[in-house]
Amino acid sequence: QVQLVESGGGSVQTGGSLRLSCTAYGLITSPHSMAWFRQAPGKEREAVAHLTQYDHTTYAESVKGRFTISKDNAKNTLFLQMTNLKPEDTAMYTCAAKCARVLAGVCDAYSYRGQGTQVTVSS
Repeated sequence: QVQLVESGGGSVQTGGSLRLSCTAYGLITSPHSMAWFRQAPGKEREAVAHLTQYDHTTYAESVKGRFTISKDNAKNTLFLQMTNLKPEDTAMYTCAAKCARVLAGVCDAYSYRGQGTQVTVSS
């Protein structure tokens, strides 16, 4: 049984930083794409960043230059380093693993998803 467990969320002020972690259990991460998504109350889920098994990254325009996705395959852990946080970054952040469908060259659906960690940025 595959389980993705996120951690590292919290409350910070505008301009602050957080590093999210997502550890995979029951899944070896090295051969798989992984990603971070977020969803704010009343809004649709948004893809924040993708990392392929070939270390190719893609980011949402709203986080480019501020967020960095990375992975430690030895620890089966995905990270999201978030800097210069803004109130609009407030959301529940979830990680996902193992691409199930590719659309226009980007993974459109993943097989596994975690429960999430809350990030709150105050002004």
